[in-house]
Amino acid sequence: MIRAYELTKRYGSTTVVQDLDFTVRPGTVTGFLGPNGAGKSTTMRMLLGLDAPTRGRSTIGGRAYATHSAPLTEVGALLEARSVHPGRTAFHHLMALAHTHGIPRRRVEHVLDLAGLTAVAHTRVKGFSLGMGQRLGIAAALLGDPATLILDEPVNGLDPEGVLWIRTLLKSLAEQGRTVLVSSHLMSEMALTADRLVIIGRGRLLADTTVTDFVARAGGSTVKVVTPQATALAELLRAPGIQISGGDGREELDVRGTDAAHIGRLAAAHGIPLYELTPRTASLEQAFMDLTHASVQYRVSTPEATGSLEATATPEPTGAPA
Repeated sequence: MIRAYELTKRYGSTTVVQDLDFTVRPGTVTGFLGPNGAGKSTTMRMLLGLDAPTRGRSTIGGRAYATHSAPLTEVGALLEARSVHPGRTAFHHLMALAHTHGIPRRRVEHVLDLAGLTAVAHTRVKGFSLGMGQRLGIAAALLGDPATLILDEPVNGLDPEGVLWIRTLLKSLAEQGRTVLVSSHLMSEMALTADRLVIIGRGRLLADTTVTDFVARAGGSTVKVVTPQATALAELLRAPGIQISGGDGREELDVRGTDAAHIGRLAAAHGIPLYELTPRTASLEQAFMDLTHASVQYRVSTPEATGSLEATATPEPTGAPA
């Protein structure tokens, strides 16, 4: 289990992380999300003792990371996959790590096979692609067979087969009762992989919940309705708690606050033909964008908004988390 207690980090007058309290429990994959500059990497570094918090503390398995006598067997971490001597082979890199903890050669060979690197185990790392480097970093994180995994953007650079592999791997590790904390900017992948979410913005906690509850609260579900009598149906549907967009001469309605069965019964009772009646669930991506809109460090002016073919990144006021 990972626990953060009022974690705060300041650099001079800039507060990067402020009063973060959250728990990552065993048996689940927890997605750690936030816009660029939200403080995710700094938080992970504090969890692993690489950055000292200005205030607060964190524990992994009930203890501060630095107090673990054999950390590789307790916590597997991937923060920067390419932090490997380029002249070493994948095998020798892992063997060097294994020697520090008395981990046998057969375990090195096992994680190389698990990461799909057996064929290139004796190739120098300087010749590795980004995806191969990611696989090696994940192999290193798994080397000590740890109970806790902390992975920063593990799918970065992986091809579709690699993305499927890491998704399956993370789920299987959680099913074994391990604690898995993973950051990613790929919302579609988090929707398929994570059970819970910890979301931060500008260094502050925005949400700590399940994926299902987060999407339901943030966006709910809507029903797409296509009918030649859209305006008439919209009038019949109007009621407290029901939101309707579309109509006014168009055949398509987007209805929120009721379900397809109610809409279908109402249309049938009034002889209104329906060409389409499709329930649609809000996406994790849209729910995330809605929640973190005010926490984005760099905004992009679109061509539609500026009338220009060039989009420009507009930084937020100084002092935002890095």
